Amino acid sequence: MTFKELKLHEDVLQGLDAMGFEKPTPIQEQSIPIIIDNKDIIAVAQTGTGKTAAFLLPVLHKISEQQIEEGQINTLVISPTRELAVQIDQQLEGLGYFTIATSMPVYGGGDGDGFSREKRALEDGAHIIVGTPGKLISHLNLGYAKIDNLKHLILDEADRMLDMGFYDDIMKIINQLPKERQTIMFSATMPPKIRKLAKDILTDPEEISIAISKPAEKVVQAAFLAYDGQKIELVKYLLRDNDVPSLIIFASTKLKVKQLTRELQKQGLNAKPISSDLEQSERESILNEFKSKKLQILVATDVISRGIDIDNIDMVINYDVPNDPEDYIHRIGRTARASSEGEAVTFINEDDQYKFSRIEDLIEREIRKVKMPAEIGDGPEYNPKKRGGGRRNYGRRKGGGNRKR
Repeated sequence: MTFKELKLHEDVLQGLDAMGFEKPTPIQEQSIPIIIDNKDIIAVAQTGTGKTAAFLLPVLHKISEQQIEEGQINTLVISPTRELAVQIDQQLEGLGYFTIATSMPVYGGGDGDGFSREKRALEDGAHIIVGTPGKLISHLNLGYAKIDNLKHLILDEADRMLDMGFYDDIMKIINQLPKERQTIMFSATMPPKIRKLAKDILTDPEEISIAISKPAEKVVQAAFLAYDGQKIELVKYLLRDNDVPSLIIFASTKLKVKQLTRELQKQGLNAKPISSDLEQSERESILNEFKSKKLQILVATDVISRGIDIDNIDMVINYDVPNDPEDYIHRIGRTARASSEGEAVTFINEDDQYKFSRIEDLIEREIRKVKMPAEIGDGPEYNPKKRGGGRRNYGRRKGGGNRKR
């Protein structure tokens, strides 16, 4: 199937053509007709399947088809993070370039001028507003947003928003919106709390599920059993030939991100950190460097594990095993996008083995455990059935003897 066969408006097709898109992904092919038909929908699909365009394209189609004028907000998109809100707005700018649609991202962390721009867009009724829950509530509570004729409410990464504690904020926003509207929910997973939210806010929804909880087929997955004290040396070993053009390393804490970045920079590697400690403008600048291939290595917390559309990443390293097995899917979903190939390597310490076994259960396959390099020493034994991992054998130094913490 092609986008033309979905009978999208000519202005929308022109934007797709300019961006080089001809065929819809499965989630787009299934979702777009339902959204055009004004039915509520809950769609479940993993990262990298084209979810953003799946909800933007039919909205742009309807705005173009009906020649909707500015003056009232037509569509409100709620996303969990600033980065995702900016990304959605950027994709909207490309897809809607030849349409009449106007848009504005609304997120925290900006200056007074940014707030004023957001206020004007909400007062004047930009067609599409993309925002984070907290900042949207701030504006809505002031009473100037033109939402009386809102036609579409879209919740993107709904499961992540609930994980981040935004349920009450989402409901506060929804309670201020017109009851007669189309509600569209996109999520990467379908836990019970998402089903409850869907029941509360959707009306007779259509449900779509695409390849849930499975990594892309072309991701080569491997793992090392390593003590925490061995992890930095292991990263350096994997990058010894400096032949990975584009790499993201996910660590569990901001402190680890900073420490690892410093060590990589000492090795002369082109690495920068990204975490919630940085100002929004700094984070956007670093992401743009990475997307444009000016930056080789991005060291990050899970602030970007979901929702950031970065193509052609060669490798993802999980410096720490994520607490939620679903987060593993999203982390390694940064690579092997759009049918390309990629590698995902995970470091498993003695305490994270049970968590890693839950990941293997989720994806229904055993991930290959690679032998530690001799110069780094042995890692812990693998005993995933014991919570906290195997016995604390701290490995050997190059010259023999036990390694101490």
